Amino acid sequence: MTVHERPFGRALEDFVVGDVYRHWPGKTITEADDHLFCMITMNHHPLHTNDWFASQSVQGRNVVVGNLVYSLVLGMSVPDVSGAAIANLEVETLQHKFPTFHGDTIHAETRVLDVQESKSKNDRGVVLVETKGFNQDGKEVCYFRRRVMVWKRSAMPNRARPYDGHDVWSD
Repeated sequence: MTVHERPFGRALEDFVVGDVYRHWPGKTITEADDHLFCMITMNHHPLHTNDWFASQSVQGRNVVVGNLVYSLVLGMSVPDVSGAAIANLEVETLQHKFPTFHGDTIHAETRVLDVQESKSKNDRGVVLVETKGFNQDGKEVCYFRRRVMVWKRSAMPNRARPYDGHDVWSD
């Protein structure tokens, strides 16, 4: 029997400048998603929660709150980029390029811009990436660059489960 572990994050040696990660799956943002996020974060701006108010705006309809779009795009990148990270060090820039509306489906991609070994600790390094979020029409809706501190492979902690050590498939 072969056991297959799903990759969740990467070691420093896995990152190559210029590589692109196409994150999967995408997410359709519903009105309920947007309203719940607004309430949780106490963003009560009527552009996001009031149909009449939004109909009088430049966009003519509700716009999904930008921080929800950013959070989703960031979250989509975690399994491929920072799932095994030591720390997210910095979001260097964040841009909302095009409005997102209820019913839009967001997908994301990340490109590796730089990979540096740590100068002070030899078991880790820092990766600079840029991530773009796109709607179903291919329009870029979100862009950000971030620095992530990641382990070198030799120092990466093993993923453990509370029941490790016995065969859960034995009869």
